[in-house]
Amino acid sequence: MKMLFKQRLFSWFDSYDIYDESHQVLYTVKGQLSWGHCMKIYDAFGNEVGTVKEKIFRLLPQFEIYEGARYAGCISKEFSLFKPQYNIDYNGWHIDGSFMEWDYTIRDRMGNVVANIYKELFHMTDTYVINVTDESNALGTLMFVLAIDAEKCSRN
Repeated sequence: MKMLFKQRLFSWFDSYDIYDESHQVLYTVKGQLSWGHCMKIYDAFGNEVGTVKEKIFRLLPQFEIYEGARYAGCISKEFSLFKPQYNIDYNGWHIDGSFMEWDYTIRDRMGNVVANIYKELFHMTDTYVINVTDESNALGTLMFVLAIDAEKCSRN
């Protein structure tokens, strides 16, 4: 399954639309006013399906992941010099990123690819392509892309 992740052009908060290959909206992400980043994810029918919420007052950024109202795990930035490193507490997943922080691969605990994410350049806003091997992992993958993008935006 391929998803196109696009940030909205004129938005005060983190706002994104996620499309499928036929340009149908799969998810809408709306940023909430809060300390740190807080993003609510809605499905195509307007139902809230997830939340990505930054924990504040931490040395390195950490984001909690909620599926509906249920805490599902977290992603936290690890100290690294050259290549981005993240610790994931979710389904046994592991994430590897490129030096420029534009391309990522998420793998399960067996080393199988869950998703490949890459940033498309030369767009007015952040645009990522998310290739998910199993459609049931689409929401979880999207939440990690949101957390990583929010962490990068906080540094800039």
